[in-house]
Amino acid sequence: MTSPASIRDSIQKLLNTTGFAVLATENAGQPHTSLIAITPIDEGHRLVFATYRNTRKFANLMKNQRVSVLIDGRSSENPGCTPTNFVLSAIGHAQEVHATTHPYLLGAHLQKHPDLATFTQTPDCVMVEVVVATYQVVRGIDDVTWWCVDDLKNSL
Repeated sequence: MTSPASIRDSIQKLLNTTGFAVLATENAGQPHTSLIAITPIDEGHRLVFATYRNTRKFANLMKNQRVSVLIDGRSSENPGCTPTNFVLSAIGHAQEVHATTHPYLLGAHLQKHPDLATFTQTPDCVMVEVVVATYQVVRGIDDVTWWCVDDLKNSL
């Protein structure tokens, strides 16, 4: 059996070495997926990304904040980066980042994704955070586990 501390460490390793994920949103029964550049915050309890306000992604988030974020750790294109060999889904809700925390989150996001500096300075760009409630860890077709973020946090 895998311990919560071991899972927590594996999740953090994947989030810290992966820059991109697929965001799944929904509106009126119509699913929509988007590739996003993510930055983990608070040991992966929150995931931050930037988007334009005039996108289907953002419109969907304003109507239904429930989201899933898929992070693929099965392979790595970065030299020297070891694959984690699992797929991670973060289930939670998304919200626009509050202005008082925006500089910190923007700074963290740009440290991980410096190529997005011009994009994040455009007037139509907004920072969004996903507050993660649960992680689904998929290591194989018959090896799927669910982990509540609070349980992982309490395993410190």
